[in-house]
Amino acid sequence: MSNSSCGSGNCACKTKLRDPFDDTDYGTPLRHADIDVTLDIDGTAVTVPAGTSVMRAAIEAGVNVPKLCATDSLEPFGSCRLCLVEIEGKRGYPASCTTPVEAGMKVRTQTNKLQSLRKNVMELYISDHPLDCLTCPANGDCELQDMAGVVGLREVRYGYEGANHLKDKKDESNPYFTYDASKCIVCNRCVRACEETQGTFALTIAGRGFESRVAASENQPFMESECVSCGACVAACPTATLQEKTVIMLGQPEHSVVTTCAYCGVGCSLKAEMKGSEVVRMVPNKNGDANDGHACVKGRFAWGYATHKDRITKPMIRAKITDPWREVSWEEALSYAASEFRRIQDKHGVDSIGGITSSRCTNEETYLVQKLVRAAFGNNNVDTCARVCHSPTGYGLKATLGESAGTQTFASVEKADVIVVIGANPTDGHPVFASRLKRRVREGAQLIVVDPRRIDIVDTPHVKASHHLALRPGTNVAMVNAFAHVIVTEGLVKEQFVAERCEPRAFQQWRDFVTLGENSPEAMEAVTGVPAQSVREAARIYANAGNGAIYYGLGVTEHAQGSTTVMGIANLAMATGNVGREGVGVNPLRGQNNVQGSCDMGSFPHELPGYRHISDAAVRALFEEAWSVKLQSEPGLRIPNMFDAAVHGSFLGLYCQGEDIVQSDPNTQHVSKALSSMECIVVQDIFLNETAKYAHVFLPGSSFLEKDGTFTNAERRISRVRKVMPPLPGLADWEVTIKLARALGYEMNYTHPSQIMDEIASLTPTFTGVSYKRLDELGSIQWPCNAQAPNGTPTMHIDEFVRGKGRFVITKFIATPEKVTRKFPLLLTTGRILSQYNVGAQTRRTENSRWHDEDRLEIHPHDAEDRGIKADDWVGIESRAGQTVLRAKITERMQPGVVYTTFHFPESGANVITTDSSDWATNCPEYKVTAVQVMPVEQPSQWQKDYSRFNTQQLEFLELRDSTVAAVTSSGK
Repeated sequence: MSNSSCGSGNCACKTKLRDPFDDTDYGTPLRHADIDVTLDIDGTAVTVPAGTSVMRAAIEAGVNVPKLCATDSLEPFGSCRLCLVEIEGKRGYPASCTTPVEAGMKVRTQTNKLQSLRKNVMELYISDHPLDCLTCPANGDCELQDMAGVVGLREVRYGYEGANHLKDKKDESNPYFTYDASKCIVCNRCVRACEETQGTFALTIAGRGFESRVAASENQPFMESECVSCGACVAACPTATLQEKTVIMLGQPEHSVVTTCAYCGVGCSLKAEMKGSEVVRMVPNKNGDANDGHACVKGRFAWGYATHKDRITKPMIRAKITDPWREVSWEEALSYAASEFRRIQDKHGVDSIGGITSSRCTNEETYLVQKLVRAAFGNNNVDTCARVCHSPTGYGLKATLGESAGTQTFASVEKADVIVVIGANPTDGHPVFASRLKRRVREGAQLIVVDPRRIDIVDTPHVKASHHLALRPGTNVAMVNAFAHVIVTEGLVKEQFVAERCEPRAFQQWRDFVTLGENSPEAMEAVTGVPAQSVREAARIYANAGNGAIYYGLGVTEHAQGSTTVMGIANLAMATGNVGREGVGVNPLRGQNNVQGSCDMGSFPHELPGYRHISDAAVRALFEEAWSVKLQSEPGLRIPNMFDAAVHGSFLGLYCQGEDIVQSDPNTQHVSKALSSMECIVVQDIFLNETAKYAHVFLPGSSFLEKDGTFTNAERRISRVRKVMPPLPGLADWEVTIKLARALGYEMNYTHPSQIMDEIASLTPTFTGVSYKRLDELGSIQWPCNAQAPNGTPTMHIDEFVRGKGRFVITKFIATPEKVTRKFPLLLTTGRILSQYNVGAQTRRTENSRWHDEDRLEIHPHDAEDRGIKADDWVGIESRAGQTVLRAKITERMQPGVVYTTFHFPESGANVITTDSSDWATNCPEYKVTAVQVMPVEQPSQWQKDYSRFNTQQLEFLELRDSTVAAVTSSGK
């Protein structure tokens, strides 16, 4: 029996694999139909699916029909009148983009009359368009220019004496693109892209007739409008009306390289369009399976950090963190790091050092770091940032379904009838997926949002949730159990699915548990704060859906009962039969570009690559033979354990690649104390981040533009990362790890990341079919990929669960230890904002800070009024862990008693106030529930004053660094 949808043509998922390198614009979208239609185009028989436009049929047959308003990412509009054709038996000259094919239809695309009509149409366009083609930034990439040539336009008879738009003012308010109204042909493509692709509806056509022009919101500058700067309008524009400022400055690119975005877990496929080794612009790849030609403000525009002046490109060392840095050669830096690690181990034991892998680096680089720790350090003290975000996902889904990952593709949401979003804010954290979700809701799917805040998708002019269950922070398990109670007691369980697919004894025990009155919506109303009737209605909607899909984020996992909630969500999906086909499933929205991959690669202290336990002797023997080393059989230290051990003096050395644990981990003062207690910290990164300020060795890292490798996104999709420029430090990250291993006396022999992936595939059953050659052929692969699923696995658990029978788990609600008191009467929860990413090290060094240049505290008007707080006031936020000061943002997004902030700026100290409360199973911190008090203040907190002094000192040490180093430093030799 199969537990996957393989994409191989041998199962229920028979789909035509798209050519990942076909850039043809077919004019209108691909249609899927059970019936094919054959027609005649210019004497050639063409067969296409019913519903296909004449235009697309012609282009698929190799006949190019002129077009301006049509593009295959948007529904046909029929405004430009360039694509006119003649159809035998039909009057006039219909637009081929809006005319569907019919069986036996005879179409002519090239006649003298059509040529004359098209030329006249083009002449009208050009009569109100600047004739500055030679100096226009779109010269060489302008569809208007191309079509003028195609139709044979040689003169414009109408002149420029009458009214025109040639002197319309440019809007240059957006930092990334300009809007030049004088070049607008009112084709509507930008407006339609904003509606259909992005779903923001920020653009419209203002005025009528001759006065028609594209307008952002109510004729506002783009920067002041509702525009979210995703770039969909720019990509859709056929002229230079909407144009990237980098193209205006640098000119047209001369080649492109397909790579993968290094921001969130959506993993958008992008094209880096280049001049030599300089990026001119980044555009979404229309063939990208994760994003289908869309992107967000970060991936599309915020890549300038890669060449920012703050990049550190030479290795540095120092004996103490109170010393200035000294630039050294790669050889000296790596030799020093290795000797310090060995010195510590000789004195304090083999377990006194460890490593942290990066969820921003590639799979290959992450694999090497965990291999270095296990084989060269000789212990299992390796962990990753998933510890503080989605470790409960791995635990919960493994326990219930049998695999530590989501079940679907992102495109699966397009077949959902009911969408439940729990503890996630897709429009800010995963905006490209959010666009798919919003489109599906506009098409009629019902949306249920479970979140303490009123996030964007709860209620906007074009997307509205049927139910917003604004629960109190920390009560997710109570809410999930209340859902389960309704489903079981009202007879909504899919009994046949459960009987065939799940363990009967575990199900019966779960059924008995959730039936208890203590789990009813009425009993839980006092806990969650959500009216019982609303919970009952939402549970019925989900259970009765044809296809019900659950999407969740860090608002589920970052809790004391994070793992419990994940298991509870899996229980709901199994009980309602919402697993194993498109449009359903359990879907974690992972936060970083390769957090899924870092887990897959064995970055947890108890698991080897492929989620196999280190205590399994047979698995361990496989790796011992491949790595030529004896491995420890006991799990190593988790990140929180490392910090505690450092404070106690038994953990004294750390290799940290591409993570900023000082800013991102909870209880900042405890983390700082732990790092200050260590004797050798080696940080490998592109900037001097907050963790690097505690380091003794700094190894310069390389950005995603400077390396080859792969990322794995939240849908298990493995995608290629391709080098478009040489590494600024001379070495890519994987090369640095190899050299460090050799300095430690352990040989690693790879000359290219493809060889590392080959080793991963040879040792990991879910990756056996993965190779760079196969990725180049398919564009991307969703694991498992093996003999049973040679093209990968879009949908998991089709006929049976990976573990065999699905396992229901009892999920008793236990209140968080983080409770409100008279001293701390409010609950703080944290999250992200669209323009910034994680700790902000990348996005803060781009123009994205124009939208969000500081972390603020969101507070409900009632709570603000009670405390005498006004908008923009400085407020102190105090918890049992510490205090910080932010400016207040008063908003009804918040419910009374709950406040919210982001953590993108280090000086904000958001994690100074988060505590050591964590998930019972995985130690994932409870970022989402911190009891606090908020009061007006007039000066920064003591921590912020101390941080300011420390930060100033460390930046001075960087400025004062001794740079008398041999020229071989930058060569990597």
